Amino acid sequence: MAEAWLHIVGIGEDGLDGLTPATRAVVEAAEIIVGGDRHHQLAGRIAAERIAWPSPFDALISTLKGMRGRRVVVLATGDPLWYSVGARIGRAIDPAEIVYHPQVGAFQLAAARMGWSMADLETLTVHGRPVEQMIAYIQPMQRLLILTTGEETPRQIAGFLAERGYGDSRMTVFGAMGGPDEARFDGLARDWSHVVPAFNTLAVECVAAADAALMPRVPGLEDDLFQHDGTMTKQEVRAATLAKLMPMRGALLWDVGCGSGSVAVEWMRAARYARAIGIEPLAERRVFAAANALALGVPGLEIVDGFAPAALAGLEAPDAIFIGGGISDEVFVACWQALRPLGRLVVNAVTLESEALLLALASRHGGELVKLQVSRVVSIGRRQGWRPSMPVTQWSLVKR
Repeated sequence: MAEAWLHIVGIGEDGLDGLTPATRAVVEAAEIIVGGDRHHQLAGRIAAERIAWPSPFDALISTLKGMRGRRVVVLATGDPLWYSVGARIGRAIDPAEIVYHPQVGAFQLAAARMGWSMADLETLTVHGRPVEQMIAYIQPMQRLLILTTGEETPRQIAGFLAERGYGDSRMTVFGAMGGPDEARFDGLARDWSHVVPAFNTLAVECVAAADAALMPRVPGLEDDLFQHDGTMTKQEVRAATLAKLMPMRGALLWDVGCGSGSVAVEWMRAARYARAIGIEPLAERRVFAAANALALGVPGLEIVDGFAPAALAGLEAPDAIFIGGGISDEVFVACWQALRPLGRLVVNAVTLESEALLLALASRHGGELVKLQVSRVVSIGRRQGWRPSMPVTQWSLVKR
């Protein structure tokens, strides 16, 4: 059995004084201490070899593995397993070789300062990640705690809030929490102007105006929230499609013929860390998809230029596949072979030729066939009537 040699220690603004006696003893007995400049300063004067974060940061794992057999401490901020380096190390090195020493982190400290229950808010990080990903969490009466990426981040987030009708949202920035230089800045999103420390944590209490954009995480966003050329999976059909695709935490979707990206975007919004690859041959639609992903808080959408099935070669195997941009036997075979076990495949068709192909495929492979049609009220002179949209034939099945 592997023996623990690597200690990952959470440290706060109060430095060694904030550690338990046992954890402090581990740090003081270390042969090597790895961390950022700030961490080394917080650790004070300890007679150990000091190593800064390697550049590029991906070299950290190989650097640590080269130290196996020595007494090594990695310093991290707060809880090393909550949006921190500890989880990354634990995926690459046997956990039996690691001892974690958590400290009260920024989320707990900020929640305590605000008097908020941790069970009743969303925690997220934009540290070293696109700030736009917080947009997916903007909802009425939502409380957010956000690890930021620098002194400009609160101003950017204030802009996102104001643009979407949440300008009266209350924002609080904390700097150096738990230390002698702790600072607090309060204001509203619509006129946020504070100059804040680069290392900060942001608390947001979302307050919606009467005309605020409503963007729930449940699929079925209004069509007008997307940029498109008219060819897209419409709101009600999109909601039914996502229900069959079953978004799950960390799962990967292929959106084949993604167009404006509406299905891929809603898939990523619907579950934490859900990922999507959109395959689209038309440049103008790829532009729409990229813009929609950014505006709706899922900047990680990957977009591939090309036609299926050729464009599917070499892509990571998906947990779900949506085919909305044309189906053929060749596309189905390529998708079905790539799909992971328990993967979900959903195909929407509007033409008679595509519907005939779905009927043939369903007769061979099973699954469920449904007909979806939505009618909307329109004006007919001085009266109103129903205008039906084109019916959609939907085939769905699970790979077992």
